[in-house]
Amino acid sequence: MQLWRARPPDSVRFVQAPPLLPLELLEIVTASVVIFVGATLQGSVGFGLSLVAAPILMLLDPRYVPGPLLAVSILLTILTLWREHRHVDFGGIGPVLIGRLPGTLIGLWLLIALPPREMSVTFGVMLLAAVAMSASPLRFEPTPRTLAGAGLLSGIMSMTTSAGGPPLALVYQSSAGATLRATLSGHFLIGAAISLVALRGGGRLGESEVLLSGLLVPGLVLGFLVSSRIRHRLDAGYTRRTVLLVSGAAGAAVILRELIG
Repeated sequence: MQLWRARPPDSVRFVQAPPLLPLELLEIVTASVVIFVGATLQGSVGFGLSLVAAPILMLLDPRYVPGPLLAVSILLTILTLWREHRHVDFGGIGPVLIGRLPGTLIGLWLLIALPPREMSVTFGVMLLAAVAMSASPLRFEPTPRTLAGAGLLSGIMSMTTSAGGPPLALVYQSSAGATLRATLSGHFLIGAAISLVALRGGGRLGESEVLLSGLLVPGLVLGFLVSSRIRHRLDAGYTRRTVLLVSGAAGAAVILRELIG
């Protein structure tokens, strides 16, 4: 006798059990850890937040870059300036702003004009350029001309990758640690504020970006607090090489994802 297995009625729907760690939560945790590491590095050696965080956040969700990352970087610069405001070199702010304003407009034009695929490739190329600048043995004196040029490049890179620090760090890299951290934070604060205004005006900073920024704040604050304890003991040379290696590899991964995918 043939046995027939009864079929479940069409109204029955088998629902797959959700994973123990939902993807959305995993992304939030990953993003928070990345921000924590980047904030610890930048709070300790003067740079690192965007170089480390931008490419990884871009791989997680492109909406994190540049708006939310720029927004939380402003918070980090405020905290750093509050801690080390006595060491700021105010002399270079004017020349940097002269270059930063047109650079911001160029970066905004790239964001609006390029399709998402081309923008991702541009992001990766710009990030690799930032890594190359940070690793460069070149030395520049902080003259008005070099500061204006650094401001121009910083504006373009900040709008496209959130990593606007390397051009300025290249000019100030011979400064003492406290001066480097405080002065770069002063430039970052003004520059990031200009970039956020431009993003808002260009329709690239809305409610979803604001919410994503809020998710990144706890990791950033924790990273800053840790940096306050270790900044005098951190091996800047070793840290610098590690940051550049991770940033370069992640930037290359963004490019390969778009070219191969």
